Order: sequence, then structure tokens, then C-alpha cells
Amino acid sequence: MGPIEAFQNEVKENIRVLGSDPALRAGSREWMFSVAEGKYSYNFSWLGRPIIQVPQDIIAMQELIFRIQPDLIIETGIAHGGSLIFSASMLELNAICGGPQHAEVLGIDVDIRAHNREAIEAHPMARRITMLQGSSIDPEIVRQVKEKASGKARVLVCLDSNHTHAHVLAELQAYAPLTTPGSYCVVFDTVVEDQPEHLSSARPWGKGNNPKTAVWAYLEGIERERTLAADGDPLRFEIDRQVEDKLLITVAPDGYLKRV
Repeated sequence: MGPIEAFQNEVKENIRVLGSDPALRAGSREWMFSVAEGKYSYNFSWLGRPIIQVPQDIIAMQELIFRIQPDLIIETGIAHGGSLIFSASMLELNAICGGPQHAEVLGIDVDIRAHNREAIEAHPMARRITMLQGSSIDPEIVRQVKEKASGKARVLVCLDSNHTHAHVLAELQAYAPLTTPGSYCVVFDTVVEDQPEHLSSARPWGKGNNPKTAVWAYLEGIERERTLAADGDPLRFEIDRQVEDKLLITVAPDGYLKRV
């Protein structure tokens, strides 16, 4: 065994040990719920734009984007645009490293506020970004996204808009089939199911009605109905819990769905 493989095996064992420690997992969740009171995820930016994400998930997405080398990333939910800028910058780095030269990010939001659109379009990464305004589950928007994804070799999907069960389930039904083999459909804020109810009391989502319940229902549904992917092959995902075990702190438990 060479030194590179030995190090990789050591990392895998580290992740296994840390991820299987109940006290550490409980402490990590307690810390995350505590800082959520102060809107911790609002405190970070990427290349000048607020990203509204915890740093651990940002690192996880960087690893996925480099490993998958997508030529299209589909994102629902734009807000201030930090996630679009992040994804575009990762695609830029991939291209510099010999990856897809014309990879792009497609962002969808029901309300792209003028000041955010202006800032995103003025950003150096804007050349890799396309935005659609409208509900991510509107049939016309879905049609345009599918058209954009047609012919792409590697598609990565990220869902982070309205967090109600019904909305996320509809997004999964629309966009998860576009995920290419070996790539991921990442569903953010599944943590709503696990966190204290008062943290989402002012929202239309909460315990029993959130992205995690939608993920469970979707995975059960495609298995039962033998759903096909956009490429015509049987659609099957597995929850990549190694990502969660690695991060310990994440807003997407059960949300990193790998197409297998």
C-alpha cells in the first residue's frame, strides 16, 4: 500500500470513528441548534456575496463539485446569490484544472430581488451563471430547466428554496431525475426535522413538514413506482451518510443523495 492510499484509509477510519460516537454527534447537534438562535449561517460570504450556509456544508459541496466535475449545477433558491457565486467559482477552478470548460450554474428563485440580481450579474463569476425567476415547481420553469439539462454529461442538483414538505417533494420529482449517475441531488435544511420546534415557529415548515420528510417520501416513492431518470435508466438514490459523518455539523442530514 502506497502513502496516498494509506492516508486515504486513515481518513476513512477517522470518519467512521467520529461518526459512530453518539456523544459527539449529540454535542455537534446541540451546538448547531444553539448557534442557529443567532442566525449563524447568515454570517458568511463567498467572494463578496452572502452565502447563508454553514462552513461545513460549503466544504462538502466543494469536495463534491471537484469529484463530480459537473457541466451543469441546478440550484433552487438564490437569495443574495452567494451559493451561485460559490458554485460558479468552483466550476471555474475545475476548468483551470482541466475540467469542463463551459460548465455553468442555473439558479431558480420565485423572487430575484433587483439589488441581488444586479450584484450577481456584476460579479466576475457571472459568465457561468443563468437565472430564472419563477416558482421552481411551475411547469414552465421545470420545462426550461429540463431543456437546459438536456445533453449535459454530469448534472448536480441542489434544492434550497421553500422548505415545506409539499414544495420540496415537488422539486425532487421535477429535478432529482436530472441527476446523472454518480452525481448528487443535495437537499438542504433537512435539519428542520431534528431541531427544536421554536426555531421554525415563524415559518410555514416545521417538524413533520420539511425537506427531510420530503426526502423520505420521495425515496420511498421512486422505489415503489420504479421511477426512471431523465436518461431512461432506473432512478435510484442512496443517502450518503459518510458526508454527514465527516461533517458532524450540517444542515443537510439525510440530504446528500447520491444517484447509484
